[in-house]
Amino acid sequence: MNKTGSSVLLSAEDIHKSFPIAGHRTLPVLKGIDLKIVQGEILAVIGPSGAGKSTLLHILGALDRPTRGNVSIESVPVFSMNDSRLSGFRNRRIGFVFQFHHLLPDFSAEENVAMPALIARETPDHAFRRSRILLDAMGLSNRRLHKPRELSGGEQQRVAFARALVNNPVLVLADEPSGNLDRANSDALHELMWNRVRQENMSFVVVTHNPDLAKKADRVIEMVDGGIKKP
Repeated sequence: MNKTGSSVLLSAEDIHKSFPIAGHRTLPVLKGIDLKIVQGEILAVIGPSGAGKSTLLHILGALDRPTRGNVSIESVPVFSMNDSRLSGFRNRRIGFVFQFHHLLPDFSAEENVAMPALIARETPDHAFRRSRILLDAMGLSNRRLHKPRELSGGEQQRVAFARALVNNPVLVLADEPSGNLDRANSDALHELMWNRVRQENMSFVVVTHNPDLAKKADRVIEMVDGGIKKP
């Protein structure tokens, strides 16, 4: 899909990230990333293991702060916020889907999906209504009262995806979301994700090793040794 003329949703400038290692040394993982993502764009991030893909995703989603550089979402410089404000912004405006679903084991599918909305202080009526709508869209209306251990791997990942959408985020970030699924469940999850983010006009960034998934994106960037490979 051509996104020419769409407004910039996210801008990342000169992103560096280093981690401390033994002997008071640091390991540089990101080395000056510049990236813009426009409203409604689906971006795939590919590259070998160790290239910095997940680290970049965590910084774009404000789960981690860069060593140097800036990220703005909806023109808001996210790292100018303190941790408390940043946590609230992240919960309201960004959704996350990871390879491991991280569902709360003692809560039902419906409760897991509603949780971010409840944390955002939405009324329980609103949070659970939105949860049921999303679970129905994921084909899980008859599984909403089941706990994660009672769901298949594919069902758990669909619950995790519904949870990422419950607060109507402007940006959804996914890190190998189908990495633990078989081909059939993986394809079904991809179709659900693509259709939903298109329908909601959300921006979507997915880290993947799956070439078929990457081909469906509006744009693909390849990371190599902490940077974005030039076309």
